[in-house]
Amino acid sequence: MRDLVEAAKALADETRLRILNLLLERECCVCEVMQVLEISQTRASRNLNILLDAGFLKVRKQGLWAYYSIETIDPENYMSSILKAVELGLHGDKVANLDKEHLKTAERLGPESCCK
Repeated sequence: MRDLVEAAKALADETRLRILNLLLERECCVCEVMQVLEISQTRASRNLNILLDAGFLKVRKQGLWAYYSIETIDPENYMSSILKAVELGLHGDKVANLDKEHLKTAERLGPESCCK
């Protein structure tokens, strides 16, 4: 039950829902999340880590770069259903759609700028 509580807490924040929206599109580094959501590196990293700890994300390190993506979840696992519900809930949302548009022009700035 504790895992479900952590998942629910992680989703109870607009910033984290917006981050999931981006990552449902594609893998992102911290600087891309910062640019699209117009938030600080600290805030982006803190929210990415909350989603990571809750089991929604995985991180791939390449040198100093850290790339975040949606964790591959067994379709029979309740987390898969939660992610599908998030995706359906964000479908058609104005802010979510604008974030996806801004993601198309976001730049990976380099590890010294954001991806630690």
